[in-house]
Amino acid sequence: MSEAITTPSNFIRNIIDADLADGRRTEVVTRFPPEPNGYLHIGHAKSICLNFGLAESYGGRCHLRFDDTNPAKEEDEYVEAIKRDVAWLGFDWGEHLYFASDYFDQLYAWAVQLIKDGKAYVDSQSAEQMRANRGTLTEPGVDSPYRNRSVEENLDLFERMKQGEFPDGAHILRAKIDMASPNLNLRDPAMYRILHAEHHRTGDSWCIYPMYDFAHGQEDSIEGITHSICTLEFEAHRPLYDWFIAQLGIHAPQQIEFARLNLSYTVMSKRKLLQLVEEGLVAGWDDPRMPTISGMRRRGYPAAAIRNFCERIGVGKADAWIDLSVLEDCVREVLNESALRRMAVLKPLKVTITNLPQPEMACRGANHPQQPERGERELLLTREIYVERDDFMEDAPRKFFRLAPGREVRLRNACVIRCDEVIKDDAGEVIELRCSCDPETFGANPADGRKIKGTIHWVSAVHGRQLPVRIYDRLFREENPDKAGDFRDCLNPESLHETRAWVEPALLDIAPGETVQFERTGYFTADAIDSKPGAPVFNRTATLRDSWAKVKK
Repeated sequence: MSEAITTPSNFIRNIIDADLADGRRTEVVTRFPPEPNGYLHIGHAKSICLNFGLAESYGGRCHLRFDDTNPAKEEDEYVEAIKRDVAWLGFDWGEHLYFASDYFDQLYAWAVQLIKDGKAYVDSQSAEQMRANRGTLTEPGVDSPYRNRSVEENLDLFERMKQGEFPDGAHILRAKIDMASPNLNLRDPAMYRILHAEHHRTGDSWCIYPMYDFAHGQEDSIEGITHSICTLEFEAHRPLYDWFIAQLGIHAPQQIEFARLNLSYTVMSKRKLLQLVEEGLVAGWDDPRMPTISGMRRRGYPAAAIRNFCERIGVGKADAWIDLSVLEDCVREVLNESALRRMAVLKPLKVTITNLPQPEMACRGANHPQQPERGERELLLTREIYVERDDFMEDAPRKFFRLAPGREVRLRNACVIRCDEVIKDDAGEVIELRCSCDPETFGANPADGRKIKGTIHWVSAVHGRQLPVRIYDRLFREENPDKAGDFRDCLNPESLHETRAWVEPALLDIAPGETVQFERTGYFTADAIDSKPGAPVFNRTATLRDSWAKVKK
């Protein structure tokens, strides 16, 4: 076992350290147990990084286990998507890939054992009757009229349930615990329900399926999990898990709860995310606006940024909200180091350089200004170029250090130009600037001594190309969409804007999935699905700074 010295300590590590020091545990075995009923989101990433990270730092192992106990909502598509996401984040489960369905025979045998021990019974009440008899937080529940069925009758009914003799909802197997318990989870909870549905792995072999609360703890026990780490909403379920383990006399994992991730301007409910997909409010689970791991990957978020984010927010017991800007900062930190620099103009304004010495002038631009070893690329300045419309102001204030009538600006990697004439159309809109250049100022790092405060980017109108660009913003306008009567009312109508940008030729060769920095604009990723050789489609991954900070103020 290796000491956990590279990652900051937290209360979970303190518990594990104490367990190992006292000899209660001799190894660390964790698991990530998703239900294959949807795609993973950023909240799951926190659990993935925690469970796999703990196992790695203590020299143990982490299992990937699919809790596939509800065939009505589970699909192979989700299984494969989850495996891709975990692997993309940088974690390897090796040979330890498991499914709850691997244990259906054993779980059934344990249910029979509990019936024989008088700890479980078949209830024939309707779902409405069971809800009415469950009681409330202040009133005890009412015993089912079927609670005292004989062991023989329960065994017979349960076997017939298994054989498919009854329709869905006709019977249910319940644990016999305490209908007056202050913990509602211990009021004779359901263990098995009848469900005539095709299972993605077992087909129609079963028509009864274990409930999550019955299966989950036993799955951990079968796999020898030492530390069963889950979010706080399962804290009240822990006595139930412990009860099943104690009645069956099997290996007892230690459950430890931590606070789930709550991220602003986001919903974390799989049900709500599925609703967005099914209602066509987004383009799919991997829509770059979605908080899913696949959506963030397609948008261009690096796996390292998500891992850094999960480490930065830490692990605690108290619920807290994390602002989305924290995640975006982690993305920018990683991309600032990795992304090549290129020039692209999103809102083009034509500029004609009237005195350019030659039809085109060769310039050199660094691929990364802080990493000279990554080399340079050639840029050709031509008589006609495009600049950003926002880099010109006809009636500019004194501290506007970009183009304005009579003012000078430096073209990045090229030369200094002065705006001499403004051309407008019949409607009075500016359609062209005519500028003159200073031939003595050519070069990416000219030693001309000119103190020009403004530098802007540009693209040649001759050599540049137009490519589609998608400008993504936050999917929701409200910080906490779950507080709205209908979370869909908080959708941001400006979350996607599609345009075409003029780009320098080097951007034509960007591979699908590769991220570059459009200088002075932001980080953009060639869409992994829609990009074609020589014709990338760019998604905005992140701005160069938190553009929402001013909005929130």
